[in-house]
Amino acid sequence: MLEIFGIPNCNTVKKSLDYIKSKNLDYNFHNYKKEGASDQKIQEWLKQQPLEKLINKKGTTYRGLSDTDKTALETTETAIPVMIAKPSVIKRPIIVKDTKIIALGFDEAQYQEIFG
Repeated sequence: MLEIFGIPNCNTVKKSLDYIKSKNLDYNFHNYKKEGASDQKIQEWLKQQPLEKLINKKGTTYRGLSDTDKTALETTETAIPVMIAKPSVIKRPIIVKDTKIIALGFDEAQYQEIFG
């Protein structure tokens, strides 16, 4: 079963979910805007992906951050508290299978390779 982490009103997440649904794949959706993102989960992701890939610098949340928070997002130790406090700054969706990130964001060609 896939675990999909994201925010339901995000266009990228909507595209991803539409693709997953079109392939009739089973998944659980974790809305990290409502349910949050735990320190443990973020650390698990950071073992698999560099911090730069997990931060969504294109979004309005990032652009609205203070300079202090933006600076904090440059190192793992200081980024995690910001990611927990403002989960919208995390790239989305993050698709996990058996605790491994198999996709980050939406790229149709990549999804075709992964999911068929």
